[in-house]
Amino acid sequence: MNIGAAEQASGLPAKTIRYYEDIGLLIPARRDNGYRDYGRTDIHKLAFLKRARGLGFSIEDCRALMSLYEDRNRASADVRTLAHTHLHRIEDKISELQGLRDALSTLVEACHGDARPDCPILDDLSGALAEHA
Repeated sequence: MNIGAAEQASGLPAKTIRYYEDIGLLIPARRDNGYRDYGRTDIHKLAFLKRARGLGFSIEDCRALMSLYEDRNRASADVRTLAHTHLHRIEDKISELQGLRDALSTLVEACHGDARPDCPILDDLSGALAEHA
């Protein structure tokens, strides 16, 4: 199938499919005229990559996962280790985002939100900039 059909079958934009090919995550067959020819295996790999990226795995993680997926002699422990490492990164990011939410919530609550020019939000931001200047 051509890239348009692969786009429909996988749910990924053609631009993403081409990118995955450019970086070597997917190598579709080529027709005599040079056009890409995606088969069922390619569509399955694209769906795999879409799901992995949807779970937040990096391109390099996806490369490792795809390699493990294609290796029928793999140890599931290798897959688990990679997923566990990613889970820790997600948990760290959640913690960071919760801290940001709390800090911003405090600033929003401190701001009167009226016609006065004084604003604790801007004061805080300008203080943070002055500290790093």
